[in-house]
Amino acid sequence: MNPKLTSICDICITRNLNPEDYANDAVATFAQSLLYTFVGAKKQDQSGFIVKNKKDRKKYEAFLQDYDGNEIARQQIKRSDLNLAVIKSEDGKLNYVPNQGVTFEQNLKEMDLEINFQLNEVDFIDRERIRAKYKYRCQYCGRRGRSVDHKDPVSLSHNNSLDNLTLACAECNRIKSDMPYKLFIQLNDQISEINKKLVKYEDALGTLREEFEHRRRYLAAQVHLKGVINDPELNAIRKQNKSLQDAIDSLQSDYDDLRQTRKTYFDTGWRLARIKENKDII
Repeated sequence: MNPKLTSICDICITRNLNPEDYANDAVATFAQSLLYTFVGAKKQDQSGFIVKNKKDRKKYEAFLQDYDGNEIARQQIKRSDLNLAVIKSEDGKLNYVPNQGVTFEQNLKEMDLEINFQLNEVDFIDRERIRAKYKYRCQYCGRRGRSVDHKDPVSLSHNNSLDNLTLACAECNRIKSDMPYKLFIQLNDQISEINKKLVKYEDALGTLREEFEHRRRYLAAQVHLKGVINDPELNAIRKQNKSLQDAIDSLQSDYDDLRQTRKTYFDTGWRLARIKENKDII
């Protein structure tokens, strides 16, 4: 029997939606290349999205990727239970949307999903020792970092020895997740120039934000001394501050684009590695 690929995900199938009502060009192309049957509509209908906000869709996507890449989570939370929690969130029955600015553990908690991460039992002294050893610098990208990371994922190795610990920034720690250390290093070594750019972006943004904060305090002091709000000199300072803020926003946007591209690179590399190991991918 010819394998089938559907246009919708398992969450939508849990909702009892019909794949033939939805299009998915990427899956259709993938099915065609593998000579599989594609079940779905031919024309994409943007109004068919359950989550209308594109940014929110990205948040759910990142949350599901965090789950797929976390062995501890997959061991303790059934995919069916995860799907039901996501559906409750999408439908507004749970007043929370996954947030990429917090940890995966915090997102799970807010989604009413219980998990025990206590396999990671590195005490405070050892964590500070690792931070001091690496001078608060991520050993993967070179940016500032405080996250003590297990080289071999603790969910698989249960190894909390100092030899298995290194320092990472929160972003690299989240991207690596349960990816094998050898594979992550292999992928990371191929983008050393991108990592150097990330460090430059971080340093430049830090310097600009420090300057902006200095100017903001100077403006507040001048307003206090002059006793007025509208003044040619003060307005000139405000104009300079606005230009500086625009420069910061533009640089931050470029920085975020590069970070997202890097994350996609690692996600794709990890996904391809797992597909290569799994002969039966359907």
